[in-house]
Amino acid sequence: MTYCHSRTRDLSSVVREADIVGGVGPMTIATLLEQTVDAAARQLGV
Repeated sequence: MTYCHSRTRDLSSVVREADIVGGVGPMTIATLLEQTVDAAARQLGV
């Protein structure tokens, strides 16, 4: 698995070799936010 970001060198080359190229859309953001809130609640014992 390879993670890329806006400063990845030769991004086009990395993308060409990828099996799957995913984006960060609304569902990804919602899922990450939900997981963050759940983890914080567990840490606080809520």
